[in-house]
Amino acid sequence: MMETIVPGAQTEVPQRVAVPGKAPSQRRRKSRIRHGVVTAILLIAAILFLVLDVSLGNRVYGIDEIVNALTGSASGGTTFSIMELRLPRALVACACGAVFGIAGVSFQTLLGNVLASPDVVGITAGANLAAVFAITVVGASGMVLFGFAVGGGLAAACMVLLLSWNRGLAGSRFILVGIGVAAVLNALTSWLMVRANQWDVQAASRWLTGSLADARWEDAFPVTSALVLGGLVMVLLSRHIDVLRFGSDVATGLGIRVNLTRACVIVVAVVMLSIATATTGPIAFVSFLSGPLALRLVGAEYRTPVIAAGAVGASIVLVADVVAQHFPSGTVPVGVMTSLVGGPALVAIIILMMRKEA
Repeated sequence: MMETIVPGAQTEVPQRVAVPGKAPSQRRRKSRIRHGVVTAILLIAAILFLVLDVSLGNRVYGIDEIVNALTGSASGGTTFSIMELRLPRALVACACGAVFGIAGVSFQTLLGNVLASPDVVGITAGANLAAVFAITVVGASGMVLFGFAVGGGLAAACMVLLLSWNRGLAGSRFILVGIGVAAVLNALTSWLMVRANQWDVQAASRWLTGSLADARWEDAFPVTSALVLGGLVMVLLSRHIDVLRFGSDVATGLGIRVNLTRACVIVVAVVMLSIATATTGPIAFVSFLSGPLALRLVGAEYRTPVIAAGAVGASIVLVADVVAQHFPSGTVPVGVMTSLVGGPALVAIIILMMRKEA
């Protein structure tokens, strides 16, 4: 039996009408809310770890004693212990950790690879070589050593950038060239260590492990300035970095100057990292771990978690400093503690990447 359709008759149609962009908009809003909440929690956690690092030691100080020392109403011994020994060390640890985290996530996001960390691509190795040369050959210390380390990091970054540049910057090429440059620089560092005398070797070894033992107020100013100024630039450039994750063609189509943006991010990140490395030595794996941890916690689908990665990096270094000072076998350099965690984490991340590709 055939169905007759009467002209002009109204037929029922489903009332489900899809509103274009509604679901993505809701998902984007939830992502922003999560990003803001988790970032705030990470910042609060970093502040709490900072207070914990100041309070713990041979003598445990309460919050009231720390406040009294800050206001100048505590006793002389308490004021000296907090203001001259513990607080500068904790501030340097916090600032350097934040710088390592911001520089690491900037490189990883810009180049689209979690292995694109300054620890891996040779920038830290350049600062190490220059610092060891300054210690073992020049006999430098203080600001001279600081200048050598900063210059070495910048020189290594320029070398990797020039060798990997081919009408643009490709992430995989940059990483592979960086690994090769790092191998050469590490070999030269070992050669300098072999030829140096015993006293210089001890000083260079202590610097290479990454230590906060000699942190003073004069060390806090340059790394804090690098954190504030460099972090502000990275936050302003974060939108451009986000777009670059989708490829150079998309970014160019949206009006972003790709090569200029990449050059700015690399220069700022390298300067920040070199200043932090010159202050404390190479605290291993902080730059490598901060970005992936921040992305996992924040779930940043549309934005690069610059501030969150800085808070994670600061927390890692502060916690490592607390553990290192109270290690059962005695005080150990903070870089040793981060290496104990970072080495297995690197292996785990590589295994997960291989499984994902398979």
